[in-house]
Amino acid sequence: MLKKNYTEVSEFVFLGLSTSRKFQHFFLSFSIIFYVAIVLGNTLIVFTLAFDSHLHSPMYFLLGNLALIDLCLSTLTVPKMISDLSSGHNTISFQGCVFQIFVLHVLGASEMVLLVAMAWDRYVAICKPLHYLTIMSPRMCLILLSGAWVIGFLHSVAQLAFIIKLSFCGPNEIDSFYCDLPQFIKLACIDPKKMQFMVTANSGFISMSTFFLLIISYIVILFIVRKHSSSGDLSKALSTLSAHISVVVLFFAPCIFVYMWPFPTVPVDKFLAILDFMITPILNPAIYTLRNKDMKVAMRRLISQLFNMRKSS
Repeated sequence: MLKKNYTEVSEFVFLGLSTSRKFQHFFLSFSIIFYVAIVLGNTLIVFTLAFDSHLHSPMYFLLGNLALIDLCLSTLTVPKMISDLSSGHNTISFQGCVFQIFVLHVLGASEMVLLVAMAWDRYVAICKPLHYLTIMSPRMCLILLSGAWVIGFLHSVAQLAFIIKLSFCGPNEIDSFYCDLPQFIKLACIDPKKMQFMVTANSGFISMSTFFLLIISYIVILFIVRKHSSSGDLSKALSTLSAHISVVVLFFAPCIFVYMWPFPTVPVDKFLAILDFMITPILNPAIYTLRNKDMKVAMRRLISQLFNMRKSS
């Protein structure tokens, strides 16, 4: 069956965000600026956390992995979109499309679980500070990270098992700038509504469940801080949590929309996807790290060391 799929449809054509050349030039400039910022910001964070011994703690370990996933998630789709916009060659092979769907869901689901792990880390730090390093031991951090990747991998494999059985014999135009399940299923030689339950039950469930877990955890943390802290501490916690919740909503809203209603009549999903591929990968570093005093000091220290090494050489 898989060989038959490859001979029937060898490639797909992306329709992109717009057919207007004026808007295409705007999206090209927008994508280049944001992608450069994503690469520089997240790479700086990963290197800072890796090489600064002062930041080798559970919170920063999880933050570093979040930055790495954000960088990979953006790199999976944005460079291809930039290439398509600049060259006008908007095609992707069948194998490339399946690979993009697979990696997209591994990274996306892993990030969702990792965000829950980060919320758990904050809960332990605030509610059980005396036992924090005991509970969030290096072993526990590795278990949480491994769990995130395993869940992401299993989630993606479960969907891949469905899509490799599909046959494609008709149109090959994808009304988006990347491959994902809803657009992919639409082009199959079946009624897409028959596959709607699979998409909703798998991707929709993991999106909704992790989103509500995060919101509940933030409410619990805020309630505990309010109960045991002064008004100044409460104000600081509220400011931090509101920023975290904003990023969570921006990340999860497109996922919930796309996978709970996988076949909308209006193609707004491709515009919502910009939030996940270009906006949250910039906001995550800004919210989770650049507002952190220790992180800013460590970044300055790393940049200073790099400049000194360059001067000495």
